[in-house]
Amino acid sequence: MKLENRMMIRRALITEKGSRIRAQGKVGNQYLFEVHPDVNKIQISQAVKAMFEVDVVKVRTMRYLGKLKRLGRFEGRRPRWKKAVVTLKPGQSIDIFDEV
Repeated sequence: MKLENRMMIRRALITEKGSRIRAQGKVGNQYLFEVHPDVNKIQISQAVKAMFEVDVVKVRTMRYLGKLKRLGRFEGRRPRWKKAVVTLKPGQSIDIFDEV
């Protein structure tokens, strides 16, 4: 499967937990992204490196199934998604998170 970098990384996740992780000392320097469910860690690492011009040390991923939702007697499902925690080399940062 061949996707462009901007299609692999859907959006930056700016959450309370993500802010706490970034603010921690030696464990910090980690950033959260929502990524395409079919990409792997190597592709995520290459996409982050190409988009933000930083060096990636480690990538951890979590898969989430879509929640069941009901509207009256009809049942549907929200789309599945994947979250990536990207760790950068010490001293590097991604500017979009610093602006928030």
